[in-house]
Parts: sequence; structure tokens; C-alpha cells
Amino acid sequence: MTGEPLDDKALRQVFTEARTFNAWLDKPVTDAQLKAISDLMKMGPTSANCLPARIVFVKSVEAKARLKPFLGGGNVEKTMAAPVTAIIGYDLDFIDTLPTLFPHADARSWFAGNDALIQATAFRNSTLQGAYLMLAARMLGLDCGPMSGFDQAGVDAAFFRGGRIKSNFLCNIGYGDAGRDLFPRSPKPDFDAFASII
Repeated sequence: MTGEPLDDKALRQVFTEARTFNAWLDKPVTDAQLKAISDLMKMGPTSANCLPARIVFVKSVEAKARLKPFLGGGNVEKTMAAPVTAIIGYDLDFIDTLPTLFPHADARSWFAGNDALIQATAFRNSTLQGAYLMLAARMLGLDCGPMSGFDQAGVDAAFFRGGRIKSNFLCNIGYGDAGRDLFPRSPKPDFDAFASII
């Protein structure tokens, strides 16, 4: 499919004016919105359509209480105030879904018995999917606050029982409060500082 460039409004909403929020308006995020985010997220490309991400949307008071002990000190208040916190994890058993998700070839055999390749593929592609989740949320009018300051082993034990799903990062989702705890935009490097064309 060949598309047209998105207009400036869309680019501002998703990239150039989007921010990482630390404070949240008291406005709920619905289950329907979370499902809509997930439906967009899953359309992003992954290796052999492996789709290893596993998401737990922490929304209830009880679930937030389970998550709280595993948060780094600077992440507690903003996470408890956020309407939803997504735990983005990756499934080390993703290869078992490949016969269904990638029927064009025997993709499972590419990974079977190679734990290092399974780990690297699951982590890399769940990270991609986490980025797709944030883009999808922004496209649907929500704001995000991704975080990596948490006890991964604790989160895994509390939310991903069985040991084959591992947490990657967390992302608060809601309606950001631009009037509180919003840092000035950090500098971004010029093209030549991080990219080249050869």
C-alpha cells in the first residue's frame, strides 16, 4: 500500500509535540480504548510475524497495589496516579505460535533449541511492539509515560507466573497533565550526530 504523508497535525500529535508525561488528569481510560490500542499495535511488523509481546494493562486498585512494591522510588507516585500502566513483556514460548502466525514457512525450526536466538528475538520484537503501543496510544488521543525503573523479577513473579514471560518495560497511559511535572523538552541531536547516508 502506498500512502500519502500524514498532515502536520498528525505528526505533531504523535511525534513533534508529544511528550513523556509524569502527571495525569483524573480522566479514565476505557477498556475499549485499550483494546483499540492493542488492535493497532499488533499490526506493526515483527520478525516472521512472531508477535512475542504480552501486555498486562494494570488498571484496578488491586492490580496497582500489586505493582507498587516493585516500582523504583521516582516512579511510584506517577504510576499510582496514571489511569493505566501497561506492563510490556515478552513470551519466550513465542515459537509455538509461529505455525499459526507465520504459515508461509517452518519458522519454528529456525529457533527451536537456540535459546540465545529466542531470547534476542523475543526481547527485540517486544521492544518494537512496545513502541507501536505508544504510537497507537498517541494516535488515539492518549498520552504515554514509558519507564524502566522497576524490579523486573518481582513484576515477573507477580504478573507473569510460569517463568516463560519476562517483563521488558512499563508505560503509563492516560491523559497527561501538562501543567504539572512536565520537564522542558530535552535536546535532540542533529541528523549527522546519529545517522549517515552511504
